[in-house]
Amino acid sequence: MPRARDRILANLESVYREAYERANAAGDHVRMADLDAAYQREQLLLEVLLDIRDALAAPGEAKPEQGPGPLAALETIRRITKLR
Repeated sequence: MPRARDRILANLESVYREAYERANAAGDHVRMADLDAAYQREQLLLEVLLDIRDALAAPGEAKPEQGPGPLAALETIRRITKLR
């Protein structure tokens, strides 16, 4: 069973928040800015990956107990990349 999107994003936020608070306590403003930018970038990438995961598990493509087949997964990836 895949983990819930909210739980994954909350874990990402927790990791970055701890590092950000340590940098703030040390007065390292450059590190704080770097962490903020890295968090936003990783959050966006993670959301894209979660969207792909959700698209691959879309109902109707495969039986839920089997999961999406390799050909269906490749077709979904092909469709996603054509949108670019």
